[in-house]
Amino acid sequence: MTEELLKWLLVFVRTSAVLAVLPMFSAQNFPVQLRLGLGALTAFLFAPLLPATTVAGLTQWGLVRLVFLEATAGLLLGFVCRIVFYALEMAGNLVATEMGLMLSSTYNPLTSTATPAPGIILYWMALMLWLGLDLHHGMLVGLQRSYALVPVGGLRPSEALLADVITRSGGLLVLGLQIAAPVMAVSFVITIVFSVLGRAVPQMNVFSESSPVRTLAGLAVFGLTCTFMAQHIANYLRRLPEDMLRVAQLMGAG
Repeated sequence: MTEELLKWLLVFVRTSAVLAVLPMFSAQNFPVQLRLGLGALTAFLFAPLLPATTVAGLTQWGLVRLVFLEATAGLLLGFVCRIVFYALEMAGNLVATEMGLMLSSTYNPLTSTATPAPGIILYWMALMLWLGLDLHHGMLVGLQRSYALVPVGGLRPSEALLADVITRSGGLLVLGLQIAAPVMAVSFVITIVFSVLGRAVPQMNVFSESSPVRTLAGLAVFGLTCTFMAQHIANYLRRLPEDMLRVAQLMGAG
């Protein structure tokens, strides 16, 4: 195997691993051949910009080790980009639970799971912002710059990297709660109001009377706050290239 071919192969492994995790590209109905073709094309564009990888003394197990390191690096970078979408799935479940819409879950082809309507709306909103604001190109730039911080085969696991990934995973819960907070607050107020009414009028069926009010109020608040949700989601999406470089820096400094 020549140096140029080996370099292209290792770049292809990292880019393909990133695409395998990114939204839309990781969807079940997205052709695998097209995803591999995009990975090969991206590697063809990135590889000439990188220093050559030496093949002198490289054994079969050494090649397997390099492929494993590049795949791990790509999955970590892709996971950082995917965290926002995981948070939106959780926020959609919280909103649907508060509005009583969990039984109306439908199949989401992008996640290959049954997702309630608010979750699908938030997921598609983030995906349209991601594409409409040209942020997918920003991620490609971040992926290309990651090679300056963690070169081919340069992944070094460290406690700082593990702590950063855990912190970002914890931020998933924070973002999900921030998105669902308006609907949760309205649902809490309605619960308090009907609790007081239930004490005042014991004959009232609080559950059946409060359900339509909770649903209508939740839908109204969800619709009125979509603009603010979109702005909040866009702010997180714009930070993804910097987050990728931060994680890449930790991967290369182990």
